[in-house]
Amino acid sequence: MLISADGTRTSGSAALFTEPGRNGGVRPWAGDFRLAADSAAIKNPVGLTLTLEMPDGRSAKVVVQSLKGGSKNTILALLGEDQAPF
Repeated sequence: MLISADGTRTSGSAALFTEPGRNGGVRPWAGDFRLAADSAAIKNPVGLTLTLEMPDGRSAKVVVQSLKGGSKNTILALLGEDQAPF
């Protein structure tokens, strides 16, 4: 689930991964978020900071890096901002 600053909730599925940590710091992470077919598209999502909420309730901030696909197959490329929620 992606949650915008105004509380709008957008359902979908995420494919997430981490990169090796640098100098013992927080491991960077990223992934793709595929909007569910019945979800309304997020208008102008690139550059927005959203909250990614996992099914178990854990969450983290993400920034939308780019938009892939078309109107029927919208995929958002995400970059994590804090500790990975997985």
